[in-house]
Amino acid sequence: MRHNYSTALLLLICVALLPACATTRSQDKSTESFDPIDPYENINRKFYVFTDVVDRKIMEPIADAYIDYIPGRMQRSIGHFFDNLQYPNVILNDFLQGKVRQGFRDSLRFVINSTIGGAGLFDMASPMGLPQHDEDFGQTLGVWGVDAKTYLFVPLLGPSSNRDISGIPVTAVTNVLFWTGIFVIGAPVTVPLSALGAVDKRARLSGPMRIRDQAALEPYLFVRDAYLQQRKHVIYDGDPPPEVYDQLIEDEPIENESPTKSTN
Repeated sequence: MRHNYSTALLLLICVALLPACATTRSQDKSTESFDPIDPYENINRKFYVFTDVVDRKIMEPIADAYIDYIPGRMQRSIGHFFDNLQYPNVILNDFLQGKVRQGFRDSLRFVINSTIGGAGLFDMASPMGLPQHDEDFGQTLGVWGVDAKTYLFVPLLGPSSNRDISGIPVTAVTNVLFWTGIFVIGAPVTVPLSALGAVDKRARLSGPMRIRDQAALEPYLFVRDAYLQQRKHVIYDGDPPPEVYDQLIEDEPIENESPTKSTN
C-alpha cells in the first residue's frame, strides 16, 4: 500500500469521524457495556489516559517546538531518513505476503535512497517510479488469515491488537538503527537518534491529533474505532471486498462479519 503519513492519517480521521460520532455515548455508559472486540476496555482506558497525559505534558510541547523551529525541508529530510531506516521491515513483509514484485521494487527503493539519497535523507526513488509502501507483520498475519481477536492499547506506543502486537518486536529488529546501534555506532549515538525519531513521528501526527481532539466527543472510542477500521483498510491494500467495505461504512458489530475474513 502506498505510504503517505499526513495524507493517510488525515484520511483515517475523516473516514472514522462519522461512525465514531454516530456511536458516541457517555464515558460512564461505554465502560459499562461490553464490546467483544474490546474485552479489556477498563485497563485499555487507563493505559490510554496515562499515554495521553505523557503525550500532552512531554511529547506534544517538544513536537510543537520541533515544528516551529526546524525548517520544513529539514523536517522532510529527517522523516525520509527514519522511514528509510525502517524500510527493511516493509521489504520483509512484502515477501511474506507474497508480493514478490513489490518486494524487489521496494528493495531497489531502499538501495537507491540509502546510497544516492544520502542514507535516506532524500527520497530519490519516488521520482524514479518506486513509491513508498507501508507493510508490517500485523498486516502479514492478517493476510494469512489470523484474526485480530481483541483490541489492546499499549502504554506509550498506542493502539494495537492481539495480532498486531506481535509486529512490534519484528519492526524493532528489522530497523537498521537496531543493528548499527549494537555493532557500529553504540548507545551514545543510537539513543539521541531514537529520541529524534520519536519526536519526528509525533510531529507528523500533530495535525491529525488536533482534529481528533476537536472532533471526537469520546476520544478513546474514536481512536479505537479509527484504528480498527484503518487496519482492515491496509490489510486489503485499500480495496476491501464488498462485505468488509460495507462494515467499514456502517460500523456493524464485529460478530456479524463473515468468518472467512479477518477482523481488526
